[in-house]
Amino acid sequence: MTDDPEIKTFFADFPRYTEEDRTLISAAYRYASERGQPATRSSGERWIAHPLRVARIIAGLGLDAEAVACALLHGLSSPESGDAFNKELETVFSPTIARLVDGTSRISGLKMRNKTIQQAEAIRKMFFAMVDDLRIILVRLADRLDKMRTLKAYPEDERKRIAQETVDIWAPLANRLGIAPIKVELEDLGLKYTNREVYDQIKNLVAAKKNERSEFLIRAETELVQAAARAGINIRVKSRAKHFWSIYQKMKKRNKAADELFDLLAMRVICPTPNDCYAVLGLVHSIWKPLDGRFKDYIAMPKSNGYQSLHTTVMSIEGMPLEIQIRTPDMHQIAESGVASHWLYKKGTSKESVSAETIPVVNRLRELAKSGFTGEDFLVQIKADLLGDSIFVFTPRGDIIELPSGSTPIDFAYTIHSAVGEKIVGAKANGAIIPLSQALKNTQVVEIITHPQARPTINQYHSVRTAKARQKIRSWLQEHDPGVVFEKKEVSETDKQGETQRQAVHHKGLLSLHGTPETVPQFDSAVLKIRVGDTTNFLIKFANCCSPKPPSPIIGYVSRGRGIIIHRTDCTNLGKIPEISNRSIPVEWELPPDEKKPAKSGKK
Repeated sequence: MTDDPEIKTFFADFPRYTEEDRTLISAAYRYASERGQPATRSSGERWIAHPLRVARIIAGLGLDAEAVACALLHGLSSPESGDAFNKELETVFSPTIARLVDGTSRISGLKMRNKTIQQAEAIRKMFFAMVDDLRIILVRLADRLDKMRTLKAYPEDERKRIAQETVDIWAPLANRLGIAPIKVELEDLGLKYTNREVYDQIKNLVAAKKNERSEFLIRAETELVQAAARAGINIRVKSRAKHFWSIYQKMKKRNKAADELFDLLAMRVICPTPNDCYAVLGLVHSIWKPLDGRFKDYIAMPKSNGYQSLHTTVMSIEGMPLEIQIRTPDMHQIAESGVASHWLYKKGTSKESVSAETIPVVNRLRELAKSGFTGEDFLVQIKADLLGDSIFVFTPRGDIIELPSGSTPIDFAYTIHSAVGEKIVGAKANGAIIPLSQALKNTQVVEIITHPQARPTINQYHSVRTAKARQKIRSWLQEHDPGVVFEKKEVSETDKQGETQRQAVHHKGLLSLHGTPETVPQFDSAVLKIRVGDTTNFLIKFANCCSPKPPSPIIGYVSRGRGIIIHRTDCTNLGKIPEISNRSIPVEWELPPDEKKPAKSGKK
């Protein structure tokens, strides 16, 4: 074991590692110290200083000895190192260590001229590596955090680029993986180097109100702890000012300066059990008035990274807004470590393999890795599907489905099963029929209506948000409709005419499109399409009483369980239908581009 005082201090600060673990970590430290070149960096510090700081971050997350060893060795490998270096690491350490170190180098190794493509491909590699072993991405996150902490040492023109990349990719990724401390620090440091003026403004405001804030929080904590004690619940409370990035987001959202914001305080309450969490929530709402629309139950509906907590905002002492999070110690551990908690050090189990199958975000990454998107398309999907906000909706059976914000019923259907997505013709949200292109909302109960003759359409492709739905629809259309154009682009008049003819051929509802003036077009009512808003793929039936056909004006009647019944607007039976005024919707014929569309119908 090395006599270096820095590694001794490391073990003193993290005493939980076994003797076997210490041997591995010491060997990695000694190997990196000897192999790292140059021995002294341009900043004047030792080469090993950065890997050691990264190792400290990894140990602070509670990860195992293999992850710490990878952190110490990660700076030695590069894409140019080749198989020889990997085999050396396998011999000196183990195949697992070699694989982890190689994975970290693959993420950061791409160098291309086009920055946008470089970013997209680097992220693509990062997520491929992440699916392989999450410890790889955790080491890279720790590496990025140390880089941001020491960003002042970089050339000025590099600082803003690195900071913006951190804000765009790495901080949201840390959030998605549930590692709150790293996410918060990356965001605050990113703000410092991307918008220094606002950062200093917020910093000065928070510092100026420190004493006032401390007095207020002490009073609020005391009041809540005493109320919980009277109810027989032992709680721990920690209060703080909100993080700079969070304040900055509120400034942008509300279009206000920092000194115009008042809800800058947050409190965290740790309760013994989940039942106690709900009991304390009731106490909080009995002491202080809750604000409407500010309660979220992440215990009943955990985030994809495993995060659980109760969130509420109340008007507390002297009308001061206060955000409160309530959770158990186990929930707090997951909130602090996120997916890293799956590798938390446990005596006697540090060598056990970890299954990532139960981590939802990993399963979604696997779907993206198989999606077939390349370059900038993949980057767009990463940002929308993984780094964006989520909503939680329910199946009719009560199962919780998490989707990216803005997802449609079609996304929901493909999340259930590809076969459901391919046959979707309609959807209900909380019992009411909604357009397939309409964005779903939090906590809606979504029911999908299918039909065996339905098929994916290009309109569906353009309206979905999730990578799985886009990939499945694209694959189906490429196989069954090879001439379909996926991206909107400028085309010549000849191409437009050809596309018009192609659509006319596929519009099977019109059996004859270009007859002579004396020729009356024939219609196949079994496959005619109806448009409701921007959507065509609805479950419809044509009323036998009036037998509507193009181009007669029409109206839709939303039936109970039979889809939309299409009538002519002059149908004499319309007035006899119960609730027709409340259950009718505007509809129109879906015709090829060269056909003049009749005017939309209105409610009768």
